[in-house]
Amino acid sequence: MPNLREKREQLEQLMISERGVLAVNSQGRLAYEEPDELRTCFQRDIDRITHSKAFRRLKHKTQVFLQPEGDHYRTRLTHTFEVTRIARTISRALMLNEDLTEAIALGHDLGHTPFGHAGERALNEMVSGGFRHYEQSLRVVDRVEKSGKGLNLCYETRMGILHHTHGSPDDTAEATVVRLSDRIAYINHDVDDAVRAGILTAADIPPVVQERIGGRHSVRINAIISDLIENSAEGDIKMSDEMTEAVNTFYEFLYDKVYRNPEAKGEEAKVTGILGSIWEHYMKNPKNLPEDYKRIAEEEGIERAVCDYVSGMTDDYAVYKFSNIYIPAAWQVK
Repeated sequence: MPNLREKREQLEQLMISERGVLAVNSQGRLAYEEPDELRTCFQRDIDRITHSKAFRRLKHKTQVFLQPEGDHYRTRLTHTFEVTRIARTISRALMLNEDLTEAIALGHDLGHTPFGHAGERALNEMVSGGFRHYEQSLRVVDRVEKSGKGLNLCYETRMGILHHTHGSPDDTAEATVVRLSDRIAYINHDVDDAVRAGILTAADIPPVVQERIGGRHSVRINAIISDLIENSAEGDIKMSDEMTEAVNTFYEFLYDKVYRNPEAKGEEAKVTGILGSIWEHYMKNPKNLPEDYKRIAEEEGIERAVCDYVSGMTDDYAVYKFSNIYIPAAWQVK
């Protein structure tokens, strides 16, 4: 009798179209492992990502707004969940592999820095050769997690994580869906947060966006997803030309009014100071790194270890380390 994994693999052959990736056709892991009796290889990837330390830290990493006052602003973790739900909806409609899609979506931002894109820009100036969060996300799952052992994910999951920002000609359909879902998610929730913060009003949104996509959060997401599914029934996975134009206008509007807004990003100048000071300290004092990162330093160099350590910090932990290193502790005369 087939086990549960084998039954699921048989179902996939009925449920997944030719464009999708069957679990049995995966190109495998970096290190071979015996198949699980309960889960397909992509289901195992999902579990490994959600149980990882890097995934848990996403709840304390900035999405757009640094240290917002209020509980309802997005974090890197809630962004990840929104991307995952959008991507699974699209994958199901297009008869792709939902498990692979979910694994890529859950892992796509594991390498993001503290303080969001401000932290990424700061590290990009410090690291030889620059810093790109999508490359660090792959490194997290390949090398950093599990005390340096990595998660040993499937090739398709790893490449989807690596290509989630810019894409690649040989991407799976599932990877393409996640890349598009990432943008659908962040342009919609970032404008939602900007309105909540008082930086924008709903009336500020460009007319072409309101006319073609909609004036409310849920309406906009549904409109973009519906257009994408309708235009991807056959051939390439893409939006219509009209929707693509509206989405690009939406992104450019957010980039100008939110991502580069002095009020929204007023604290970002401090990010370079905090991360730069932490970076300098550990570059000069690698003996103070945690043991896992000392091993990386011995094998791959100090800069690589410090980059892994600093980029993995949460916002609050980076502030704590900065204070711990540079601000004198309180003392009293006895």
